[in-house]
Parts: sequence; C-alpha cells; structure tokens
Amino acid sequence: MAITEAGRAELGAFLRARRENLSRTDAGLPPVGRARTTGLRREEVSYLSGVSVTWYTWLEQGRDIHPSRQVLDALARTLRLTVTEHGYLLSLAGYAAAQAASSVPVAVAPPQVQRLMDALAGSPAFTLTADWRIAGWNSAYAALYPGVATVPAEDRNLLWLVFTDPYVHDLLPDWEVTSSRFAAEFRAEAGPRLGDPAYLALIDRLEAASAPFRSVWASHDIEGFASRERVFRHPTAGLLTLEHHQLVPSDHPDLHVVIYTPAPATDAAARLASITSGLLPSSSSPSVLPPHSPSERSRSDSLNERSISRSLNEHPTSRSPSERGESKGDA
Repeated sequence: MAITEAGRAELGAFLRARRENLSRTDAGLPPVGRARTTGLRREEVSYLSGVSVTWYTWLEQGRDIHPSRQVLDALARTLRLTVTEHGYLLSLAGYAAAQAASSVPVAVAPPQVQRLMDALAGSPAFTLTADWRIAGWNSAYAALYPGVATVPAEDRNLLWLVFTDPYVHDLLPDWEVTSSRFAAEFRAEAGPRLGDPAYLALIDRLEAASAPFRSVWASHDIEGFASRERVFRHPTAGLLTLEHHQLVPSDHPDLHVVIYTPAPATDAAARLASITSGLLPSSSSPSVLPPHSPSERSRSDSLNERSISRSLNEHPTSRSPSERGESKGDA
C-alpha cells in the first residue's frame, strides 16, 4: 500500500515527537549535560534500532521512502511505543496494526467489565477469555444456565460445556448446528495459538470426552463470528429467541463479552424476566411454555384451595347451614 504525502509527513512528525519526549534513562542512555534527561539524538535512535542515520533522518523528514515493517518494529521498540502507538505507526506506513502482545491470562473479568455485564440486567451476558474460559457473567446468564456458578473452574470453558454438559445440550434445540459452528469459530479465533499447551490440553480433553467433537474438529471448518439470532429451550421459560452479540473491550482485546438480547417481535423479554424475577409469563403467550409438571400442578391446586378457604371465611353467608355448623333448628 502506497504511503500518501500526508501520511509521510505525519509519520515523520510522530517519530520526532516520540524521540524528543523519550526518557534517556528508559532508553538506557545517560543524561546530556546537567539538565537534559529527555530526548534522544537521531544518531542514537538509528544506532539502537539498527537503522542507518540517513534512512532514519529521511523518515523524520517525510521523504518518499518505503520503510519495511521490520524497520518500523525496531523503531517502536527503541522509542518504547505502546501497543496503540505501534499500531498507529504501522498504519501510517500502510501496514496492518501490530498483534497485541500476550499478557497474563485473565482468570476473572476485570471490575469494569463485570459492571458492564451487571448493568445489562435483562440480558444474559458473560465474558470469554482467548481460550473460551468463562471469566465472568451476570445474574441473567446464571438464570439461563445455572450450572455456570457450580461447574468446576477447570471445566468452565464454553467449548467444553457445549460438548459435554447435558443441560447445555438440552438448552440448545439446534445443538448439532450450534456446536459445529462454535468449534469452527473457536478454531478461527485460536489460529496459531492452537499449538500452545493450554489449547492442546483442551482439545485433547474434548476429543477424549466427545465423539461429536472429534468429528467436527477433524473437518477443520473455519467460521468467523457474526451476530445472529439464537434459540434456547429453557426448562422453565420455554423457547427463547435471542440475538447473539459479541463485544471486545479495547483495553482487553483478548476478552470477548457475549450478550444475548431479546429478539424483536418476540416475547423473549417477558420470558427472560420470568426467570430473573421468578414470575412465569402469561399463559396467553405463544405456545412455547412447557407443560406444567406434577409438582407445579400440586402447588397450583394448593394455592387454589387456600384462596377458596379465605373466601369462605370472609363471606360466611355464602356457606350452607351445615358448613357453618348450624342445625335446622338454629335457622
């Protein structure tokens, strides 16, 4: 990709500004004189980066030259650029942004991410790490999938749960389609990290535990994520049609916040409210409620009997003489 004149000018100005503001101590250089502790000479930057001083000078001057990515990466290291600054430098020269450096894996969703999920009170939300471990969730997701809070930490991985948890299997009416797509999305996101020990261990466990996983994994299918409608079959709320969305926090690019929102023109919002507030949707809703279980019928009958009893006590004249304990002679 050709660098525009404006791009060359901005690239030169950006390099010069970072060079002049860099701490000499951070660069491993002594102060100049008694007071100058910031700012490197062009010769120092070129030497530390392994670039000729003439080539570097031309870059700062905005000359019509085409630096390689390796040269820009070396300059980024010398100038102690952040990931964002490094990406900006590369973009000015027509290159794709730098891959974010691997950081210590996040075991628990950062506080600000957890607050975001909690604010989505009516929509199930959870946070995935790069290897699809579930690092946090809100109360609505716990209502949709109660096992998330009790499953052992080593098993709290979305791909593992989709292929091994019977509850999740029953929760997904289109389990065959969804599980295959999840495997394809996981492979696409993991990419070269599939050779990392943590990924290899997860795949080995899944292949040992699930024949369907072995089959779909062997297909080497790849699929990128796309927002879409999903259907869930909740044991209490019935069928829920939800839109599946995914957000990436800019300060934690290895995390994905997954959000399920009620699909428009459906009763999903009311049904979600029923499992987060304890109230069942109206029986007039579309026929997606499961039949009442015997225990539910028993509770309903008991409530009806108590209601009738209260009504009789409040209105004794509505009972027959024998129910009021009167004899014919008392009448």
